[in-house]
Amino acid sequence: MSTNDTRKSQLLSLKLRALVRDHLARSNDDGIAPAVFARGAAVIESGNSWVLVEKQTSRGLGPALLWSLKEGASTLNVLAESGTGILARQAAWLDFPITVWHVNDRTLIPAVAEPFPDERQPSTEHAAFVPLIVQGGATPVVEHGIVAGEVLGLEVCRVVDDPVTGAARLEVGMGAHDREAFAMLHGDKPKVDALADVVKNVKQHRRPGALPHPFNRIAPERMLRAVILDAPKMVGAVSLDVCDPPMRRTNVLDITPCVARGKTFDGGDVVVLVTSGADPDIVPFALDARAFVDHRHGSVSELRIAMATGHVTPTNRRALGFARHAATFVELDISTASSS
Repeated sequence: MSTNDTRKSQLLSLKLRALVRDHLARSNDDGIAPAVFARGAAVIESGNSWVLVEKQTSRGLGPALLWSLKEGASTLNVLAESGTGILARQAAWLDFPITVWHVNDRTLIPAVAEPFPDERQPSTEHAAFVPLIVQGGATPVVEHGIVAGEVLGLEVCRVVDDPVTGAARLEVGMGAHDREAFAMLHGDKPKVDALADVVKNVKQHRRPGALPHPFNRIAPERMLRAVILDAPKMVGAVSLDVCDPPMRRTNVLDITPCVARGKTFDGGDVVVLVTSGADPDIVPFALDARAFVDHRHGSVSELRIAMATGHVTPTNRRALGFARHAATFVELDISTASSS
């Protein structure tokens, strides 16, 4: 940790102790024991944990819960200056005593659960590009109204509106900067041909078990979802389709859990949450995703969290034990998996 990081951590610890002290109407810090929390600061007071989330606040409930469980705390108080509406909503899906507080200067205000985002459908103009995406060899994927094309989970094109004319157009590339550069270099090439070239190049490297390459390092969670969609029995489902996560992905380079929904072999509804790595926030995010999908579709679904073998931590398993409704981890060996 750098000197600046150490100083910032100390300041956050002082801030948290002052907030807790004022909230509990204490005259001093007696009984308020500071502790280390990587995403902000934490203290233990009479067996209760108080955690100030300063980094990635909307995905801070999981790390705070895991920390509290490791410390043996009986209750969890989560404090943040932003994103508290999402944290309060997520806390409702867990049978663990959690209170979320919004920090307003020196005052703690009980957070109010934020409603789920409204459903967004692509415009007719955007949806019209789906056949072209298929013709170019990519898989059409629609999330939160955005039409894109993927190769085994890697976005290679997206439908956007021209900033000047407002007309819909298909841009080829991975991410906004890559699409802009691609247009400058290959702007006169027919879109279907340009897309087909990119798809062909990506397919050489974008597959489970391939040698390391930038094309298979980006969005590993979406590659796993693509494999599962082609072989739903891997997670005990007979069929699965892509569906929206409760929070929109803002950067193709970020590892963001993705979602699918479908039917089990006994005809029940199932939501599959797919992620990569030992994500400390996976349990609250997954429970929120299941609630989001059921809210939209009027269903009551079982939740299955799919991760690569060895990525499920004991503390995450313990956290999932507090889920209000049926939820399980499914560990997958993707090195031997294949996708058509």
